[in-house]
Amino acid sequence: MTGADKSGECHNALAVAGAGGSPAVEWLLRRASWPLRAVAAGLMLVVIVQTCRTSRTVGLDNAFVVKAARAFLEGRPPYADKRFLYLPSAVLAAVPQALLPQGALRLLVPAAGVALVLLGWLAALRIFRIPPASRLAVLVVAALPFFQPFRNVVNLGNWTLTSVAALPAALLLALRARWVAAGAVLGAALAIKPMLVPLALLLVLARQWRALAVAAGVPVVASVLAALVMPRPGLFLTRTLPFLLHGQDSFARPFDASLGMILTRLGVPGLPAYAIAAVAAAAGAGCAGLRWRRGDRGPLRLVETAAMLMLAAYLVSRPSFDHYLLVVLLPLLASVVVPGSAPRTVWFWIALVPQVPGVSWPYVESVHRRAFKDAAMLWTIAAVVAWTCAGRRAAQAVRTGQAAPAVRAAPLGPAGSEGSAKPPEPP
Repeated sequence: MTGADKSGECHNALAVAGAGGSPAVEWLLRRASWPLRAVAAGLMLVVIVQTCRTSRTVGLDNAFVVKAARAFLEGRPPYADKRFLYLPSAVLAAVPQALLPQGALRLLVPAAGVALVLLGWLAALRIFRIPPASRLAVLVVAALPFFQPFRNVVNLGNWTLTSVAALPAALLLALRARWVAAGAVLGAALAIKPMLVPLALLLVLARQWRALAVAAGVPVVASVLAALVMPRPGLFLTRTLPFLLHGQDSFARPFDASLGMILTRLGVPGLPAYAIAAVAAAAGAGCAGLRWRRGDRGPLRLVETAAMLMLAAYLVSRPSFDHYLLVVLLPLLASVVVPGSAPRTVWFWIALVPQVPGVSWPYVESVHRRAFKDAAMLWTIAAVVAWTCAGRRAAQAVRTGQAAPAVRAAPLGPAGSEGSAKPPEPP
């Protein structure tokens, strides 16, 4: 990068901070020093190497998908294993891994997990036009190794990692008015793991029917084609779906942080507990609708609406795990540059504190009780985002026009440079 490029990048970052009027944001958007960048890169490398060398559960979740792909290659039904929970299209996606030796997977799984999280963070930064070399960008990378859900998902190799990268990528494309491409990214993520289904409501709110058709069509077509070449695909309907709808089994339930499950563990009868969860999820979806109808331009509207839809689903889904938060956390963290956003509230950060390793929390550290700690995090973040979506403070920030120039700037052109066209009107 030339000196002129660095200067231009710095000026763009400072322009973003200047509109927010916050010295802290101005400091965060300045270019990070090379020692800080080296520390962040080194910590990520430590996560990969340490996971590969010492973890007894490295790639545990990924192993179920690889096992299904190997069964497919051997002519056996992938859905004979009740713990393979994904669509038929995921079997074909896992075939390349099934051809690799176990030793190679032990290294590649955590490395690929870290890469997907970094890809998602890069896309989240681009949503808010934050330089990748800024202090904010580098500090988040340096902080992630100290966040337990990140360590867990990298260690397990859970395919939630694809959604961590796909959600901000889809929002970035939508921000640039490339809704059909956003629908394709969403559809590809659904074909691998159907976690981002709630984002279909975002396409409905935006009235992007072609994008919705693409998002639904990609996993359907891919799954039908995969089902045609695998033995006994009907087991997905007769074995896997009932297993999922019952919240899996005793193996997963101790880690389930969904509202209904936690309430039942606290003594609330099953029917009232899940009714409360459904009402809470509906309220969250309503907050997302309110946020979208506010109609202000810029990325904050997309990010907050999408995050609220996903968080509402976490309240009612069975199960709901701690690493699900990573799917929405990265875009929310990037939104800190905009006044009125969720990370501007202290409760957002309080919710993340119990997930810092090294602190023992009374009564919730055992494997059978950690879901209570995860639930506190998910529920608090959901409440903070709901308040941001429907509360007066966020609405006031929008009415007074306190948004960064980068938020209101012209959309990026195909080569990543600023265009001269006006920003597209919100749908």
